[in-house]
Amino acid sequence: MTEERPEPPYWAVIFTTLLREDAEGYAETAARMEERAATFPGYLGLDGARGPDGVGVTCSYWRTREDFERWRDDPEHVAARERGRRDWYAWYELRFARVERSARWTRAGGVEAT
Repeated sequence: MTEERPEPPYWAVIFTTLLREDAEGYAETAARMEERAATFPGYLGLDGARGPDGVGVTCSYWRTREDFERWRDDPEHVAARERGRRDWYAWYELRFARVERSARWTRAGGVEAT
């Protein structure tokens, strides 16, 4: 996520996946989707991590529900999602959450809450 934190409320789309071992082309498409999502109105940023077991979590942040629904319906994103089902994921789960409050701790600044 960018260093600038959005002020709540906003939406988080939490995408948890198990990546198959034979996921050729996945990294390039994931990078492209992150780049493309950033061009959509209401996009606030992204956090992600993947463990050695192949389980990953990507959280994208959106100003409104309508903003992430526009992203969901983008034809290039739809095609990537279909390829993910066919070629890359053993399973995935999506969760949608409205962020009402957030807090961040940094060594230099202590706790900041919004």
